[in-house]
Amino acid sequence: MLAEPARDDARVWSADDAVTALFSAHYRGLVRLAVLLLRDEPAAEDVVQDAYVALHRRWWRLRDADKALAYLRTSVVNGARSALRHRGVSDRYVAARRAVDEPTMASAESGALALLRHREVLEAVRRLPTRQREAIVLRYYGELSEAEIADAMGVSKGSVKSHAARGMAALRESLELAP
Repeated sequence: MLAEPARDDARVWSADDAVTALFSAHYRGLVRLAVLLLRDEPAAEDVVQDAYVALHRRWWRLRDADKALAYLRTSVVNGARSALRHRGVSDRYVAARRAVDEPTMASAESGALALLRHREVLEAVRRLPTRQREAIVLRYYGELSEAEIADAMGVSKGSVKSHAARGMAALRESLELAP
């Protein structure tokens, strides 16, 4: 978080200073969050950079500098949602245009990695519906409270509890069925 300037201190956080401080402290964590949501590091970096640019552009409208990190998290989650929607539309278009269905074969690397338990968990998380995946990632990876998750996702705390509970139940079922 940003340290608030003293009341008698004439210096107030400028957009450049504030965004630079937030970038130094939180960039990597926000990129990891976006990677978990998007499963694509370059796209995740773009989403996070866009969030910082938007914060810089709107800094003067931010009433409480301590809410800047929450603003960034929300921007990253929303940007990831947007990127996933765009990716889904693009994938459906490409699939519709494909003339011949090509059989897909798993690579040797994916077969070897599937044997590792942590990969099984990541795959199970990836199969969750978007809102459940977001709630699980923000809670267990981001270590956010229900209120912070609700703010980041733009839903109520009750919805966060519901999405997280359904996600955990789906993960339990999926992992119990795994070999």
